[in-house]
Amino acid sequence: MADQSGKTEKATEQKRRDERKKGNIFQSKDITSAVTLLACVFVLRIAGSFLYTSLRDIVTKGSLSVSFSGNLSPKTASLLFTDAVVSFLKLFAPVAAVSVAATVVLTGIQTRFKFTGSLLAPKFSRLNPAQGFTKMFSGKSLVELLKSLIKLVVILVVVYTEIQSRLSQVASLPMTDVESALFWTAGAAYAVMMKIALLMVVFGAADFMYQWWSYERSIRMTKQEVKEELKRSEGDPQIRSRIKEVQRRMATMRMMRAVAKADVVVRNPTHYAVALKYDPDKDFAPMVVAKGKDYLALRIIREAEKHNIYITENKPLARGLYEAVDLNCYIPEEFYKAVAEIIAYLYKIKNKTIPR
Repeated sequence: MADQSGKTEKATEQKRRDERKKGNIFQSKDITSAVTLLACVFVLRIAGSFLYTSLRDIVTKGSLSVSFSGNLSPKTASLLFTDAVVSFLKLFAPVAAVSVAATVVLTGIQTRFKFTGSLLAPKFSRLNPAQGFTKMFSGKSLVELLKSLIKLVVILVVVYTEIQSRLSQVASLPMTDVESALFWTAGAAYAVMMKIALLMVVFGAADFMYQWWSYERSIRMTKQEVKEELKRSEGDPQIRSRIKEVQRRMATMRMMRAVAKADVVVRNPTHYAVALKYDPDKDFAPMVVAKGKDYLALRIIREAEKHNIYITENKPLARGLYEAVDLNCYIPEEFYKAVAEIIAYLYKIKNKTIPR
């Protein structure tokens, strides 16, 4: 469907941020439920002895044993019921805490702990029967139904297999004491729950991959959408071109002002021009303050003539400096000798002492 509508491009980072703001975040509820179930099974296994002891104390020493003493009034019954509820809540509080914590952490990791209030806002479109009927028979709903059926069948097969393998032991339970029967039942229940939890983790991992694929497919973009987003994020190409042109013009103006302070311009004869400046008190080598090719070279030469800057023609040196040295950088050692000869001649004609 996405390919037919032209959405063949991966979503950009901006598109992903926009989707997250709207609450459209990739997550797998199956992997969350599976890991939460597995964590609860582990807690029950670790705290099994404690749970059994606590339940026995509630039955034999607590409110439940008192209820059969014969002196039971409505007020006493209310108190006993409250005490029993509190006892059971305390008993299973660790399991509930682990379940809530695992759900919150796993959901938060998948959603990057992003809370979107817009999802809580009422939408009357959700009450539209036609839209609800369409969703019931959508491809996504059918996939979810198929997943649920597969999980149900697998769970039933696991339970049936476990029961079949333990039928001989079930037959002997009436001949054992109550405590042994309870321990056996708890062990059998743990084995079944552990197998179911591990299978749910496998299903959850598969669902995680499917949900990732489905989400990436749903947020794909057309080539035109990518171009428009690029235009919005970086600006109109014509405006960017205009800005670059202005920046180049300003850089050229600054460079031309630097020519007026140069000591010498090396030319070739009109194709390349490089302006050098050397202050023996500050610089360890001559610096390129302006350089240009063709038309820009002619502008540098004219600017140098306007300010009576010494101009010399040296074709290999002019081209070498232009290609090897960046603007406002010192010349490398390979050009020292050739440039030193020019500066020595310049100081000679200006009756200055050559710096050493």
